[in-house]
Amino acid sequence: MPYVNADPHIGFALEIVQADIIARFKRLLGHEVFFNFGTDEHGQKVLKAAEKNGLDPQAYTDQLALKFGDLKKILNLSYDNFVRTTDAHHIKAAQYIWKLADESGDIYKKKYRGLYCVSCERFIKESELRNNKCPEHPGKELEEVEEENYFFKFSKYQDKLLKYLNNPRVITPDWRRKEAINFVKNGLEDFPISRLKNRMSWGIPVPGDEDHVMYVWFDALTNYISSLGWPGDKNGNFKKFWQDGETLQFAGKDQVRFQSLMWQAMLMSAGLKNTDKVFYHGFINIRGEKISKSVGNTIDPFKIVEEFGTDALRYYLLAQVSPVEDSDFTFELFKEAYNANLANGLGNLTSRIIKMAEDNLEEPTEVSGENMPQELLNHLEKFELNKACNFIWSKISKLDGEIQEKKPWESKDKKVIKNLVLDLYRISKMLEPFMPETSEKIIQAIKENKKPEKPLFERK
Repeated sequence: MPYVNADPHIGFALEIVQADIIARFKRLLGHEVFFNFGTDEHGQKVLKAAEKNGLDPQAYTDQLALKFGDLKKILNLSYDNFVRTTDAHHIKAAQYIWKLADESGDIYKKKYRGLYCVSCERFIKESELRNNKCPEHPGKELEEVEEENYFFKFSKYQDKLLKYLNNPRVITPDWRRKEAINFVKNGLEDFPISRLKNRMSWGIPVPGDEDHVMYVWFDALTNYISSLGWPGDKNGNFKKFWQDGETLQFAGKDQVRFQSLMWQAMLMSAGLKNTDKVFYHGFINIRGEKISKSVGNTIDPFKIVEEFGTDALRYYLLAQVSPVEDSDFTFELFKEAYNANLANGLGNLTSRIIKMAEDNLEEPTEVSGENMPQELLNHLEKFELNKACNFIWSKISKLDGEIQEKKPWESKDKKVIKNLVLDLYRISKMLEPFMPETSEKIIQAIKENKKPEKPLFERK
C-alpha cells in the first residue's frame, strides 16, 4: 500500500503493475483472484504533510486517495478492491487485531526513549545508525522521543518466525528471506505500537485508551485481511482467499521486517494463518539516486502515460526494469526502448503483417484460444517479469526475421501470410497480461483483417 504523504510516483507504479501482471496471469490460468490495493493514510508523515498544505489530515488524505485511485485507469489495473486505512471497517479490524494480541498477552505498556525517523515511521536502533542518521534517510534529522507507549512482544515470536522463514517459498527473491532470517537470529526486540495522542494525533485510537493512537504500521498491515471483510465476514472472502487460498503480497525491498516479520508475528499473535509468500522488488533510481518524495526527484507516471500511453509504461516497467534489483530511470532510456521495441518493433511488425493479410486474404484468418508456452509460464511463476518479456520479444524478432527471409509481400503466398497472422496472434495472447490494451488491438485487427488506422505506437 502506498503511503499518502505525496502524489503517486513511478516507483510505486512498478509495484502495482507487477502485482497486476501476476493477478492477470493467474486469472488466465483459471484461478479465482482477489486483488487488493489501497492507501496507507495515518502517521506522522501524513500529519506533517497535511499541516504543510494547510489542510485537515482527513481532507488531505481524501485528496491523495483520489489520485492513487486514478492509477486504476492510468495504469489499466485489474484490482478488485480499494481499501483506505481511514475506512470505518478497516479501523474496526485494526482495533480487533489489537484486542486479540492483547488477549494473547502480547501487549504491554512501558516508558521508552529513542530516535524516531519520521520518513520510516519507526524507531531506529543504535546498532542501525550510520553517522547518527537513519540508514534509509541520511539527509533527515532523527527526532528524540521519550514517552510511555504500548509495546508488542516481538521477541516472543523469534523461534516461530524462524520456523516460518525456513520455508523457501515464503519470500522471493531468496536472498531477502536470508536477510530476514539473519535479522531474527540477531535477536528481536519488542517494538512500540502506539504514540501519545497529544504528540501525534493522526491515528486509530487504541482500544480502551483514548490517550494513545496506534503506531501506523500496526494499523496499516491489517489491510490485508480487513479488505477481505475480516473480522465480521470470517466465512466469506476471508476464508476463501486468506484461510483456504494462497496469499501473495508485493512490497519494496525496505519492507522485509514489516511484511515478513512484524506482520507475521501479529498474525501469529491473533491466531491467524501467515502470509504464504511475499515478493520484494528493487527500487527505481533517478540518475543513480534513490527516488525521494521529500527531495522531489520523482517521475510522474501520469505524464508518461499522457505522452506515450499506458502500455508503453507497463512495458518499460516490466521489460526494462529488474524485478528484484535496483534500476535506473531516465527519459532518454525510456524513449530509446519505446522507439526500438514498441514503435519500430511490435508496432511495425503488426502493421506489416495485418497490411499483407488485408491486401492478400479474402477473409480474416480464423484464430482461437492459445495456451501460453511453458517457458513463459515458468518465468511468470518465478516473478521473472523481465525474462518473460524478453521471451516474447524473442518471438517478435524471430517473426520479423521470417518476414525478411520469405518476402511474402513479393510472393503473395497466402499460406505464408496466414501463418504469419497466426504467429502474431500467438504473440498477442502472450502479451495479454503485460499489455492488455495492445493485445486487444492486435486481436481486433486480426479478426477484422484490417490494418488499424493509427499505429500501435507512434514514433517519438
